[in-house]
Amino acid sequence: MIAFLIIGGGIAGLSAGARLSEHGHVVVLEGEDALGYHTSGRSAALFEKGYGPPSVKTLNAASEAYLRSNGYLSPRGLMLIAGHDQRDAFLQDQADLRLSEISVEEAILRVPILNPQTVGFAAASSVAFDIDTDRMMQDFARVIRANDGLVLTRQKVKSITKVGHWFVEAAEPFEAKALVNAAGAWVDEIAMMAGVTPIGIEPRRRSVARVPAPAGHDVTGWPLMLGAGEGWYAKPDAGKLIVSPCEADPTFPHDAYADDMVLAEGLARYEAMVTEPVTRVEANWAGLRSFAPDGTLVLGPDPAEPTFIWSAAQGGYGFQTAPAASQLVADLTTGARSELEAASVSTLRPERLRG
Repeated sequence: MIAFLIIGGGIAGLSAGARLSEHGHVVVLEGEDALGYHTSGRSAALFEKGYGPPSVKTLNAASEAYLRSNGYLSPRGLMLIAGHDQRDAFLQDQADLRLSEISVEEAILRVPILNPQTVGFAAASSVAFDIDTDRMMQDFARVIRANDGLVLTRQKVKSITKVGHWFVEAAEPFEAKALVNAAGAWVDEIAMMAGVTPIGIEPRRRSVARVPAPAGHDVTGWPLMLGAGEGWYAKPDAGKLIVSPCEADPTFPHDAYADDMVLAEGLARYEAMVTEPVTRVEANWAGLRSFAPDGTLVLGPDPAEPTFIWSAAQGGYGFQTAPAASQLVADLTTGARSELEAASVSTLRPERLRG
């Protein structure tokens, strides 16, 4: 019998599956044709240790050594950009991200298209890194298979019942001792199928556009540029730029697509800070970043049903937290002692959401 049946083939499910495969037979079910089809495959993929609420920063710090030692990180850098009227937002972001303020002139030396007339403040950090998300997901899948587990696609879950063990109907039937709910924006739907109280997940759309590199510029070494107040970001990607309005609009679980109006507004905020306008959009897409009511991850067994395990509410922090978050899921599931402080663990367990 399957020890751990993982529902969801994104980074949350694959990383949890890899950790749990050391403790029993794991099968991962992904409903789409490919792993990471939804949010995991649409990530901006940046590791910045200071990004996120306190519990996320704890997971970031605990994940860094794993990400480095496995070669998933490559230098990118981060630059915060603010207009003359955005001083308060700039100072808040600078403090949260622990960035060093630099002159506008220095910022322009690093990113020549910045507009000296409109950029009022800048700050930067060299310790921000691109994450090789595809290799990371494939490596976790490889660990599962190496431990005699299975990673299956086209396995959309239709029903879940429990009679002693869990019975799951997908493209074929499965029986398991424990379920791991790593279904992203769909985690509450999976919980309700299983007769487990939902956590109140809120999917929020984030749109992205790919645009050509500004004429005559090699963007390869540019940092990720973040507008103050998280009003936009621009990041080099395969010789081009990806630009996002950084929206977090609540929506419902679905195959997300970019909102053209929101995207246009975000591109306008980016263009206001640079000298080179966007001449065309080559592609656009959107992902759903899923949040619990308190904005942090939900990890570990459900207090009312210990064989129903949450790996949920990554909220856009999935890749940067995956090594530590997945280890915590395994520790809480198997009863092992976590290397994280107890106070941090309590902010991540599902018990906190049960009143």
